[in-house]
Parts: sequence; structure tokens; C-alpha cells
Amino acid sequence: MSKFRYLVCLDMDRVLVDHLSTWQYVYDKLGISNDESFELYNKGLLDEWDWIKLDIALIKSSQSNGTITDEKLRSLMEGMPMMKNWRLLINGLLDDGAKVAIVSGGLQQTAKDIAAQFPSSKPWSRRWGGIDRFTAGRFGEGYDSKLSVFTNGWLRGKRNSNGNYEVDDFGRYQVQMNGKGAIVKMLQRRYGISKDKTASVGDSAGDIGMFQESALAICFNPWDKKPLEYCDEVVEQKDLAIVLDKITTKFSK
Repeated sequence: MSKFRYLVCLDMDRVLVDHLSTWQYVYDKLGISNDESFELYNKGLLDEWDWIKLDIALIKSSQSNGTITDEKLRSLMEGMPMMKNWRLLINGLLDDGAKVAIVSGGLQQTAKDIAAQFPSSKPWSRRWGGIDRFTAGRFGEGYDSKLSVFTNGWLRGKRNSNGNYEVDDFGRYQVQMNGKGAIVKMLQRRYGISKDKTASVGDSAGDIGMFQESALAICFNPWDKKPLEYCDEVVEQKDLAIVLDKITTKFSK
């Protein structure tokens, strides 16, 4: 029997984050555009893994020395605009006995920053779906997070002469565009939670897999029409308090 009453899987970009995407936020700060790789992907000429590598290369090329440090890239994530009542949503779900997971193709640092602000009573340790030691120390006073996090992004490479880690050429690839359903099923197995006790919140076609493995699928400010036939509820206001009410009502004791 699970110690959690139900599972909630949350997309991040345009759901928890009030911006086109966490990747786009970095591009905007650097004054660059990934339109070329985006077009190649949409034409089927680029798979997701190579798309991430191209975008990492684009970020690196924006720097005069052709590389960027992990520290610098983390700093570019600061100031990320957040959706109204994002903290209320997560706190409310945790208080209601839910297991909460962020499942997103967005950049990992923002997801970890979010997760670390909901620390557990356990000291940080490496685990499946966990955050890193640095973020736990920065936001959670060295404690693990109550949330699980599955995202994409970058990896640390070698140390430079200044002792800082450079960003590797290969990206972090945990979440496939159409593979979120597999992560939901893994979470269900790991925590002993059934599909009929699972909710998911997303906004685009990439969230359909998540929706299909949930008893309550909420499309939050839909990015396109594709996921609408797969969801149970549509929220067209940028207010996550509405989402909290729908989920807690669905799984009311």
C-alpha cells in the first residue's frame, strides 16, 4: 500500500513557469535563436537527442571562447517568471498527501530549484528522480526534496583552469517529447499508485502520454488543440489555484 494518497505529474514550461520555455528564457538572455534546429526537428530531419546537442552547441557558440561553465548557465536561469500560485499548488498537493513529480522537457535547473523549495526531513542523498547536492544546499538547507524531477538540459564536463566545470557537448536527455507516459508508469510502479489515483497537468501534444496514464488530465492554457481530446478538464486562466481545486476535489477523502 502506498504512503501517498495519489500521484500528480506536472509539466513545467508554460505550466509552473510563465514563459514560452526555460530553454527560450536562456536564449533570450543570450540574444540567440534556435529557430534553425527547431525547423529541422519539425521537418523530421533531427531527432530529440541531436536537437539537444545542437542547442547546447548554440549556447556555447554565444560565448567568445566557445564554451560556457555550469555556473554561468545556472546563473542564466535566475529570475525565471513563475506561474501564478505555483507554490500554492505544490504545497496544497503535498498537504493533501500527494506524491508530486515534475515531468518536463525543459531545463533541469529550474525544475530542481522548484523542487528544492519543498524539502523533506531527510538529508540530501543521490536518488532516482532527485535533485543535486548544490541545489539542495542552496534552497533546502541540505535536505532532500519531497518532489521527484525528470527533465532535460545539460551535463557538467571537465574542469577548467579556474576550477569551474564546463558544460559538456552532450546534453541531459531524460524526457522524450512523446515519452512522458512511460515516466508516469514508472512513478506509479515505484510508489505503488494506480492509474485511477493519478492526475497530470500539461499544455501541449507532448503531454498526451501523461494524460493517457491518468484518471484526471488537466490541460492548462492549451498550447495547441491536439491534447484537448485526451484531457478531462481545460483551464484557460493563468492561475494554478484552479488546478489545485480540481485535483483535490477529484481525490477528496
